[in-house]
Amino acid sequence: MHCPFCRHADSRVVDSRTADEGTVIRRRRQCLACERRFTTVEQLTLAVVKRSGVTEPFSREKVIAGVRRACQGRGVSEDALARLAQRVEEQFRASGSAEIPSREVGLAILSPLRELDEVAYLRFASVYRDFDTLADFENEIATLRADRERSQHHRDEAGETGETDRSGESDGDGGEGRQQDSTLTVAEP
Repeated sequence: MHCPFCRHADSRVVDSRTADEGTVIRRRRQCLACERRFTTVEQLTLAVVKRSGVTEPFSREKVIAGVRRACQGRGVSEDALARLAQRVEEQFRASGSAEIPSREVGLAILSPLRELDEVAYLRFASVYRDFDTLADFENEIATLRADRERSQHHRDEAGETGETDRSGESDGDGGEGRQQDSTLTVAEP
């Protein structure tokens, strides 16, 4: 690291601290020639390797833009898109890989997008999984339905149907804290 004041090529680290949840290291340095101090910031850069072999920095904005197209007309908020992009980035940072093939980025988006919106997931998956025929869509829809049924079955077994409220709290219309039936919820006028 060259000194920004005298351009000397050697300095010593006086202090190091992590910042931004451990993704950045700030180092206070002192030039060995002029003895002036300066700060450097080190950050791991995720690089995306495109099909052509060109690398570019990972961009949450590009993830959001790609997912936004798949979510067009679906009522998915910008905050939800930002959280999805952050989740994808955190997944790659946790993996320890510095370079990620662009196809892996697309595939990493699929799981959180599936949780966010199934129609947007199908749109996105059709590109990244190279759907060629109607049968590809039908198979994916069948998988989504089977997973949803399996998930519902597990929630039912765990008693998490969400239909029962035995808390005795008010029903919100000024009532006197009636309990709701476990199989049918009726709102009285």
